[in-house]
Amino acid sequence: MLCENQWHGKEWSLFNGDSCEVIKGIPDGSVDFSIFSPPFSSIFVYSNSERDMGNCATDAEFFEHFKFIVRELYRIMRPGRLAAIHCSDLPMHKYKDGAIGLKDFPGEIIRTFTGEGWIYHSRVTIWKDPVIEMQRTKALGLLHKQVCKDAAMVRQGIADTLLVFRKDAVADVPVHKPKGLDPAEYVGTNDAGHPMQTSIDVWQRYASPVWFDINQTRTLNVRVARSDKDERHLCPLQLDVIERAIQLWTNPGEVVFTPFCGIGSEIYGAVSQGRKGLGIELKPEYCAQAVKNMKAIEEKGRQLSLLEV
Repeated sequence: MLCENQWHGKEWSLFNGDSCEVIKGIPDGSVDFSIFSPPFSSIFVYSNSERDMGNCATDAEFFEHFKFIVRELYRIMRPGRLAAIHCSDLPMHKYKDGAIGLKDFPGEIIRTFTGEGWIYHSRVTIWKDPVIEMQRTKALGLLHKQVCKDAAMVRQGIADTLLVFRKDAVADVPVHKPKGLDPAEYVGTNDAGHPMQTSIDVWQRYASPVWFDINQTRTLNVRVARSDKDERHLCPLQLDVIERAIQLWTNPGEVVFTPFCGIGSEIYGAVSQGRKGLGIELKPEYCAQAVKNMKAIEEKGRQLSLLEV
């Protein structure tokens, strides 16, 4: 038993506990792909637990803890397979960091992964609307009045980044995709309308170093899982990003893992794409909502099966 509190569906499993402890119970080479958004160092508070990596006092302390997850993730990953990490640059604050600027959070993640034996495989920039960021954060560098006052203090918006790392070994099972598919040969689409097979036009869109077509608002609802003790929370990872990565880098029926499951976005995306989802989440409120989300997609699957019959 990986931990005391756990839930299982037909194609998914969720464990409520500390990732650093629960992950040790996952067998070597049993995961086919991992995608997740880690805690953004100490910038956000997700819970009041001392086990929460978001409660680290410094960035150095955060990465010392995160390194253990990275090391264990390498162990449980199938040879030749990938881990995709969703992150971004982090803002510096005058009161906390001594200056206004940006911290290279993706760079630190790259150094942490490569330091534990992973190969830096690829990088995708995910475009975000700077106007929405300005409205949400009121960042000094994005305000138009700052352009008029002192343009040396203005900056561009902060894009999301998907960093991909590979366990450098000969793949025992390749990720096979049908070749030369015509749009008429698509076997179906996901609920966002994206094709589930990889034709040349789809591949050219996926191969772009910048993904301009990610719907930033297509996420699971996190508000229903928020507790009174939360100070801040991040929006859950967009389903477009999760589904695209799973479609591209896994075979049907394979295991997709996240050590920071949140409200279940990654395992939800895995099951929606015909894969198996495996997740760990520390916060009980998020786990409870993740279970509801997974039961909802199972019910949706049963309804589709009846319609097909």
